[in-house]
Amino acid sequence: MAKTIHSMIRVLDEERSVDFYNKAFGLKVAQRLDFETFTLVYLSNADSPFEVELTVNKGRTEPYALGDGYGHLAVSVTDLDSEHDRIGALGFNPKKIVEFNHDGAPIARFFFIEDPDGYKIEVLQRGGRFQ
Repeated sequence: MAKTIHSMIRVLDEERSVDFYNKAFGLKVAQRLDFETFTLVYLSNADSPFEVELTVNKGRTEPYALGDGYGHLAVSVTDLDSEHDRIGALGFNPKKIVEFNHDGAPIARFFFIEDPDGYKIEVLQRGGRFQ
């Protein structure tokens, strides 16, 4: 059976992106591999073996077009309200908290933020299927 291990995104500024993911989600550099034309940076934390892979293409100056196919990365937290406040205090402009229901039953509580390159990240209250 397949096991998910990472998701890759292309970023313009390595330092800015590493700083964002560390401050917002506690992700730290697990490994950095520098090549002639690009750098790979793997970010992780102790809560999950899943990693975010940042790809930095050297010499790139134009922002990436995210297109209409990219959705979002999702993370879960134990206290959504506190995280919303904390992330807002960092200046990362979280959207409003949404309570999502299906047939009157609660499914999820969440909010979205965007990283420095415009990638959307859903922050979900831990519980149910969102552990």
